[in-house]
Amino acid sequence: MKQFQKKVIYQLYPKSFKDSDGDGIGDIQGIISKVPYLAELGIDMIWMNPVFVSPQMDNGYDITDYYAIDPVFGTMADLEELIGKLKQHGIEIMFDMVFNHTSTTHEWFRKALAGDREYQNYYIIRDPKADGSLPTNWQSKFGGEAWAPFGDTGKYYLHLFDITQADLNWRNPKVRQELQKVVNFWLGKGIKGFRFDVFNLIGKDVALVDSEGDNEKSLYTDRPIVHEYIREMNQATFGTLEDIVTVGEMSSMTLENGILYSNPDRNELSMVFNFHHLKVDYKDGEKWTDHPFDFLELKRILNEWQAGMSDGNGWNALFWNNHDQPRANSRFGDPERYPFETASMLAQTVHLLRGTPYIYQGEEIGMTNPNYDDISIYRDIESHNAYRNLKLAGLTHPEAMRIIKQKSRDNSRTPMQWDGSKHAGFTTGEPWLQVAANYPQVNVEKELAEGRIFRYYQELIRIRKEHPVIADGSYTGILLDDPEVFAYIRENEEEKVLVLNHFYAGDYTIDIPEEFVTGDARVLVGNYGERPLAPSFTLKPYETIAFRLSK
Repeated sequence: MKQFQKKVIYQLYPKSFKDSDGDGIGDIQGIISKVPYLAELGIDMIWMNPVFVSPQMDNGYDITDYYAIDPVFGTMADLEELIGKLKQHGIEIMFDMVFNHTSTTHEWFRKALAGDREYQNYYIIRDPKADGSLPTNWQSKFGGEAWAPFGDTGKYYLHLFDITQADLNWRNPKVRQELQKVVNFWLGKGIKGFRFDVFNLIGKDVALVDSEGDNEKSLYTDRPIVHEYIREMNQATFGTLEDIVTVGEMSSMTLENGILYSNPDRNELSMVFNFHHLKVDYKDGEKWTDHPFDFLELKRILNEWQAGMSDGNGWNALFWNNHDQPRANSRFGDPERYPFETASMLAQTVHLLRGTPYIYQGEEIGMTNPNYDDISIYRDIESHNAYRNLKLAGLTHPEAMRIIKQKSRDNSRTPMQWDGSKHAGFTTGEPWLQVAANYPQVNVEKELAEGRIFRYYQELIRIRKEHPVIADGSYTGILLDDPEVFAYIRENEEEKVLVLNHFYAGDYTIDIPEEFVTGDARVLVGNYGERPLAPSFTLKPYETIAFRLSK
């Protein structure tokens, strides 16, 4: 069994975790002050969103210098102190590497603009078409055209994201070598993991062509050469060391490619994030819509990726939440009436699956979407673009805001709620993003004193470490057509575990596989406590329960 299969990783959004100096922005010293909290939870590694020098046009995913800590977060000495403090508790750090693009303030881009031909080849720069139109009809993922004028040269540079994020030309070996140097530099500093941002977009074709209808993403996603680039990165950097954990954020990835990226025999990555299960509340594939989630489709996707990755010896990164997603309890449950039940059910659903679970800061205490009423409170560039487009499409302000409240990336970026004091104990100044209004009821201090969500997460982490079947057992989906329950069986040579997850309020009765009833299966973990198993079993609102059967 690989070490990463037993780990639980905690995603920490530095800007919103803990502010130590009162400027309203989280920082590394703030993280250091909360190391005991992270240790108490029991996680093995923290994934930190980028803390590199950046103009922060996209919250640090627009990097100016891959080798320097942005002063807003602290210093290199602060980072080295954090590495040491975490190591004392057996916790390692995963860095977030943004290698598809740089900020247009990066030295490479500035040199390119100044006319340096060597650095112009670091980016994807094209002439307009013969008729003067843009090189292709591609759209930026943040809205608008994906091409911008390259200075006054008459050429254009590609930016699949914000106009300040210029896509790198990975076909240039010098670019790949520069990025390999970056990884090796941070390995030398003691970083033990890497999350690679939109990593399956790095392999642009030599000839870029117009999209025709809905095929645009396929023109730059999961191109075959991406595997070559990742293997080369593996062999030149993290693959030369033991137990380095790597995960690729893979936008619109196919299952077949997910297996290829993460099968250990291929020497690419440890695991991959896919996002298909988090698009089940998109109407006709469109994110910025008001649409209930499709539970049967959610089950189908989770089951497909669990079974497929298992069959192909790939490995999933398991998650509901991250810095780009709304809070899952607001999205798939009822945190108002069933806060503990919703949070614990969603947690158990993924923590007992085959893969490596990720916890996003605040989910372990039940943080929710903030539901801001005013668009001016939002800081996310994508949300402002979406609001403008929704209004242009004819929606009223309340209609547009209803969608923004559900789908904005700022839903997960609100400051961590530490206690019931002003600004939830996040900062003594004015926070960069407004704290959610429910912080007097939902905060770490209150949760540790009287709550049950944090303790449930601790239990799930303990179970993964104590029961090998969770880390390395097989997966079999059951009750696949059931409209309210997502159920599966994990199995190895010693035991079987039946996991039942009820995604709705109200009581709901299902039939239990006979072998668990006759085999004297015992409760492994459940959010309603011990329950006797019977052939016909009634699940309570948002109940999750796992039964263990020894062989």
